[in-house]
Amino acid sequence: MKASTFLAGLIAGSVTAAVTVLFSTPQTGSEIRSSVKSASTDMKHKLNDVKGKISELKNSITHMTKEAKELVPEAVNGIKGSIEQWQISTESNRLKLEKELSAIQNSLAELEQTIAAQQK
Repeated sequence: MKASTFLAGLIAGSVTAAVTVLFSTPQTGSEIRSSVKSASTDMKHKLNDVKGKISELKNSITHMTKEAKELVPEAVNGIKGSIEQWQISTESNRLKLEKELSAIQNSLAELEQTIAAQQK
């Protein structure tokens, strides 16, 4: 929701509430004027508070966006570096496993040939 839409809704609600109070109150005109003045002053303070909070929220979002732009690439680079180190450290094991698998495949092939020769 946009801040301008929120503020427009807040103002429209405030005006509606003020009009409703004016027509439904048993107070005198001077009492109503006094109430309206205090209510409008309160609304102004509340609107200023809302504006301040919206400004703080915008600043927080901007700050978080800047931090994310800085931290995410660093984290990605760190993860890439860790993966590369892991690949380097496991390279010797990978080669050993490939040799052992090749030896097992050769043994199986020889065993199949031996079994085939014995069955003839």
